[in-house]
Amino acid sequence: MPHYAAEPAPSHGAQRRTAVLLVNLGTPEAPTAAALRPYLKQFLWDPRVVEIPRAVWWLILNGIVLNLRPAKSAAKYARIWMPDGSPLKVHTERQAKLLKGWLGQAGNPELVVGWAMRYGQPSIAGVLDQFKRDGVERVLVLPLYPQYAASASASVMDDVADWIKRSRNPLEFRFIKQFHDHPGYIAAVAATVNEHWAAGGRPDKLVMSFHGLPRHSLDLGDPYYCQCQKTGRLLAETLGLAQEEFLITFQSRFGKAEWLQPYTQPTLEKLGRAGTARVDVICPGFVADCLETLEEIAMECKAAFLSSGGKEFHYIPCVNERPDWIAALGQLVSAHLGGWPLAAQADAAAAGRAKALGAKS
Repeated sequence: MPHYAAEPAPSHGAQRRTAVLLVNLGTPEAPTAAALRPYLKQFLWDPRVVEIPRAVWWLILNGIVLNLRPAKSAAKYARIWMPDGSPLKVHTERQAKLLKGWLGQAGNPELVVGWAMRYGQPSIAGVLDQFKRDGVERVLVLPLYPQYAASASASVMDDVADWIKRSRNPLEFRFIKQFHDHPGYIAAVAATVNEHWAAGGRPDKLVMSFHGLPRHSLDLGDPYYCQCQKTGRLLAETLGLAQEEFLITFQSRFGKAEWLQPYTQPTLEKLGRAGTARVDVICPGFVADCLETLEEIAMECKAAFLSSGGKEFHYIPCVNERPDWIAALGQLVSAHLGGWPLAAQADAAAAGRAKALGAKS
């Protein structure tokens, strides 16, 4: 017999609410090896993330990766850790609060807005459990990845599906699969770049760095590479850039297999050796600054460019809590909530009828 999670005590006639759940990748609880190990184990054991035979990968993960990588990753996190915690967690929580405010000002103050991490805390399952206790009936899930990738967006869907499988009375769900070409998002990223240039001048080259994926993901039908190219093209058009003024690259390669190219750091080193004086880097695949932007790009790649002969390197931050991004987020969410009741609904007479039939509440 299947085992289902316990349901909250029924409350006939209670308000039934609609919620929005923002989901980001995840983060350890602290910048320590002890905190990194369980986080990396959960992340890297996900079959969406590493698509090689489980038995082989179990030996590599537990025998090598989890013995070597936690300490190295912890040192990287320590370089960018904020007083309130991991930057990704801080920015995601702030975005959820600001989105709640935007939706309230737009006339939907009763919408519930929550946030979760696919790996780490708060977990998707934990937040969904709380939604159910709070009388939520419908949930719009928004993975905060502009470009769809099976290793990221679909993994969020998997986790929600696992929660549904454990539920006797699951909630109703919708998903926003991607927003790589959403006009509001493109405009917010472009505004970030333009403001940076207005304050400090323009570079010789703008590098748009996206998170990398194994090359075979494209061959297997993942649209991520194509969506990154479209985001980059739309951003360049909005900024009025000619083809020779920007590059699209891919960062965060892991392992020895071929990944999507060109790779970000080798590209920056090549630009430095070629005499490119100034490079600016933007990461349009991230909506919140995190380890991959603040440490890998703003620190490691900067050092690589300068040591290769480059003279000036600027990292342009993600949209984070920009008002124009929060507005775009609100517009994106509102469009996908169409047809759902946005105000909490209650049937005052239902409790009386239920009690007359023998219900306790």
